Amino acid sequence: MKISKLIPTAALLVACTAASAQIQERTLRFGNVVQADAPLAIGMQKFADIVAAKSGGKIKVQVIGGGSLGSESQQLSSVQGGVLDMTLPSATIVGTVVKDFTMLDFPFTIKKEEQVDALVDGTWGKAVMAKLPEKGLIGLGFWETGFRQFTNSRKPIVNVEDLKGLKLRVIPNPMFIDSFSALGTNPVPMAFTELFGALESKAMDAQENPFAVINTSKFYEVQKYLSVTNHVYTSNPVVISKKTWDKLSGEEKTLIQEAVTEGGLFERKLSRETAKKFRQDLISKGMQINDVPAATLSKMQDLTKPTIEKFSALYDPTLVNLYRSEMARIYKAIP
Repeated sequence: MKISKLIPTAALLVACTAASAQIQERTLRFGNVVQADAPLAIGMQKFADIVAAKSGGKIKVQVIGGGSLGSESQQLSSVQGGVLDMTLPSATIVGTVVKDFTMLDFPFTIKKEEQVDALVDGTWGKAVMAKLPEKGLIGLGFWETGFRQFTNSRKPIVNVEDLKGLKLRVIPNPMFIDSFSALGTNPVPMAFTELFGALESKAMDAQENPFAVINTSKFYEVQKYLSVTNHVYTSNPVVISKKTWDKLSGEEKTLIQEAVTEGGLFERKLSRETAKKFRQDLISKGMQINDVPAATLSKMQDLTKPTIEKFSALYDPTLVNLYRSEMARIYKAIP
């Protein structure tokens, strides 16, 4: 009787020991370009804590922030080459490797956070992630920095005419250049790590980023006006080097994937909660904030529609059709 009770217990111990053996002592280096108090950075630390807990401390995640490992593009290249294990650049930057990701940058398309959640967590998000392995990357999920806003050192943006002639730093991506050219600005592609200095020296008049980035990067020190446009919703794909991924056991892959998903839910919630707080913080720090009138936003949307059509013709037609059908469904479900 005692022996029969011991058999399943012994089998369980063997199974647990075998599973534990699949988790090796290792350190994953996870880079970003944001400051430590940004939601992305806080989410990365949450991910690191989850991984440590799930692995019994065997897998450590070293979060390396503030752009100390280079620009978003440089870090993404390092992940492709296996020099860096993980990073989470904007979808715009990932679009330099798989251009279909920049469908997420179609201007004035996403109106609500729930809409982008449905898009990236659904069939379109999975389909675009499936293109990464051939580029040396594995996509594990979408985090966010949220809706992008317009700041400048000259005046509030009330009418489209207020944008004309402003020297605007944009993400090094053709769609951003085309979109803001259509709005009358003089867009200049520039790495994020160079942005503060360019604004401080007046080499640039303006920039556009979510509230969290504007606040934690202290752009209020070099920009007076913030105009709420919500023109693009920035998602951040979490990517791991395929070279790193292929070294992991099945259990380790599952553990990392679960931690990215759990950390992403935490980060998205934090990002959305802190956007309102950051807006108030920026006002207290001297920025003048105005909500751009609906009529102006409508005109901006009309001016940038040709950009959407132009770039849609450059993507994988299957993914474009999937994007359009998914957005039609999402608009109906989440108006």
